[in-house]
Amino acid sequence: MPLIIVTGLPTSGKTTRARQLYDYLSARLGTQQAQQQQQQQQTPSPSPNPNSNPKPPYRLHFISDSTLSISRTVYDLSPAALPAHVRSANASEKDARAAVYGAVKRVLSPRDIVVLDGLNYIKGWRYQLYCEAKNVRTPSCVLQIGAGVERARAVNEARLSARGKRAREEKEDGPSRVSKEEDGKNENAPQQQEQQQTQPQKIEEGASSHSQKANDHSGDDRDNIDDDEEPYEPSNWENLVFRYEEPNPMTRWDSPLFTLIWEDDEAQTRAVFDKIWDAVAGEGRKVVKPNQSAVQRDKDPGGDYLYVLERETQDIVKRILERQPDEGGGEVTLPRVNNNPAGSGEGSDLVVELPGKKVGLPQLQRYRRAFVALNRGGIGLEAVGKLAAERLRESFVGYLNDAFEKDG
Repeated sequence: MPLIIVTGLPTSGKTTRARQLYDYLSARLGTQQAQQQQQQQQTPSPSPNPNSNPKPPYRLHFISDSTLSISRTVYDLSPAALPAHVRSANASEKDARAAVYGAVKRVLSPRDIVVLDGLNYIKGWRYQLYCEAKNVRTPSCVLQIGAGVERARAVNEARLSARGKRAREEKEDGPSRVSKEEDGKNENAPQQQEQQQTQPQKIEEGASSHSQKANDHSGDDRDNIDDDEEPYEPSNWENLVFRYEEPNPMTRWDSPLFTLIWEDDEAQTRAVFDKIWDAVAGEGRKVVKPNQSAVQRDKDPGGDYLYVLERETQDIVKRILERQPDEGGGEVTLPRVNNNPAGSGEGSDLVVELPGKKVGLPQLQRYRRAFVALNRGGIGLEAVGKLAAERLRESFVGYLNDAFEKDG
């Protein structure tokens, strides 16, 4: 679909499942590309090009807070961390979502599969991503990672304990590590002089090898994924769990909804991934149609509705001024179709019954503006085709006759 939104409670295993999904999709895309290459080799072509490779059907991207270097402290709204006016504005979290939204929008297209790993706990945020995917006419789906609150809390507490243990070890090993580094520098002083002589050659070799590795991994978003996940502060974790909004498969922005729970084994995980692949690039992929309100209407060769309305009413006013008698009163015959003389044979002509006094341009323009204001709601009736102008002329003539009759 090309947008796969991963959601769930904090520390519920979202990143682990998102990486598994990324690896699964990468393998499927690699297999599909290999099959295309094999078919291209088997199919004879008049001018084969050995250097031409088939274009991959999809590009794969992985986006998360880690890849964008977004700290988890941006979600911390506890009173101890932020004052009341800052918590109400919630500026840090809004900036983080803006960064994620910009990253998704840059790569999202019908040919790009985007795996978005993150909390994604606000239904309004998921709706915004759904609208962005629909705007580029590509589908989206939601993968919910199910885990109990107690289990997810235990994972976060274990990470907090591990972080505290690492901090204590670094604090204890700090002085001894500094002394060992100073002793090592004194012992390695003669070796450093020898290395300085051969340094230019090594620098050139290292630069060439580094550029080669950069070219090999330039398009791989997985290189930016950090394997060490930081914990949430206890108050921040409780707040995020309280604010989490479960996805609802009955809503269009949360459907189709796929679910993986903590206890699912490899077979069940692969079955769910197969369903996602079928929705992404298989036969189950649906064609996304834009909203009717956002579809640009095809313009008739004669112009759109407002243009036709203005043109026909102006023409009738002009003909009345040209054909009315100098003494006023009488009737004025008008053609049903513009640019055709009255009595040309194309249907019965329209007749305007003038009042006893001569009608001036200001009065006709006032009636015309009132008629246009009443009929502006007909935007979108271009499908009536040639009948649009004829019906507008007939309606405007009837409106003038009623107005002249009331004025006496």
